Amino acid sequence: MSATTTPPVEPVLFKVEAAVQALSLSRSVIYELIRSGRLRTVNEGRARLITRSAINEYVALLEREAGESK
Repeated sequence: MSATTTPPVEPVLFKVEAAVQALSLSRSVIYELIRSGRLRTVNEGRARLITRSAINEYVALLEREAGESK
C-alpha cells in the first residue's frame, strides 16, 4: 500500500507576523507601509491580513523604484 502525500499549500493570506517573515522587515515598518498605502490589506472579521498578491505588488514597486533611481 502506498501513501499519497499532498504537496504543501502555499499561503494566500498572511497575518502581519507572517508578512514580517516573508518581507524580512520589522513589524513597525509593515504597519507603516499599511498606513501609507504601499502595502494593501484585507480584513476578515477583526483580523488584518495581507494577500500574497499585495506582497508581490509591493516587491515589484520596490524593484521599479530601484530601477528609477539608477
